[in-house]
Amino acid sequence: MNKIIVPIDFSEYSEFALETAAILAKRNNAELLVLHMLELDKGSLINSSDDQNQQMVFFLKMAEQKFDAYLDKDYLKDISVTPIVKHFKVFSEVAEVAQDHGADMIVMGSHGASGLSEIFVGSNTEKVVRYSEIPVLVVKQKPSKLEFETVTFASDFSKEMIEPYIKARNLFSNLKLIHVNVPGEGFKSSTEIENTVADFLKTADGNLDKINDVHYTADYTVEKGILNASNLLGADLIAVPTHGRKGLAHFFSGSVSEDIANHATLPVMTFKI
Repeated sequence: MNKIIVPIDFSEYSEFALETAAILAKRNNAELLVLHMLELDKGSLINSSDDQNQQMVFFLKMAEQKFDAYLDKDYLKDISVTPIVKHFKVFSEVAEVAQDHGADMIVMGSHGASGLSEIFVGSNTEKVVRYSEIPVLVVKQKPSKLEFETVTFASDFSKEMIEPYIKARNLFSNLKLIHVNVPGEGFKSSTEIENTVADFLKTADGNLDKINDVHYTADYTVEKGILNASNLLGADLIAVPTHGRKGLAHFFSGSVSEDIANHATLPVMTFKI
């Protein structure tokens, strides 16, 4: 991991994200790209008078000054930090910045159960997740030791889950896999589930070494099953696949909605399918 992007709006939750990213940067000797979005719409930038131009320059300078003060933190010492100020608010802009700079991960803050927090002006965590091609780590609290000793990965073990699974496995060797069986048309017998999982692991890993790391659970919804199983397994982080602009991945005859990132008290990391 070489570069980590952290979008901030100077709030408490963006500070949680910044401190989390700093810990990860120190462990991986990575650079932090700290991104702030100014509340200036594209129309104003294109069709602006001289007075408006002067006003925009003023706001930009004020943001840069505030940025410098905000980044004066002890936990950022000895870390390469690059501040980036973008001039207008677009949901896809974070993903574009990530692509332009060759970033490996985005770290963002969220309020959690009360709704995905608007982490910077004009966008929110959910929409960044939908546009991002790289993993997005969503945090809800101030980090402590930030040791991801147990990580759960939710899957229906279909072929399209192989790529995000491999990405998660490469980041976390201690991955615990979760399959949620729910009532209705998507219900599977134990034999059907075990055969599906075995085929999945043979294809993804070339072996069945992780067969004992698969946790099977039954619940009324996929979201509840993932959250309950992750708590039972003592997870430090929940990893989930995402279809990007279509939202979090649809599987188990229902859908894994944004409620996982929204309601989990644990950090959540998304991986693009």
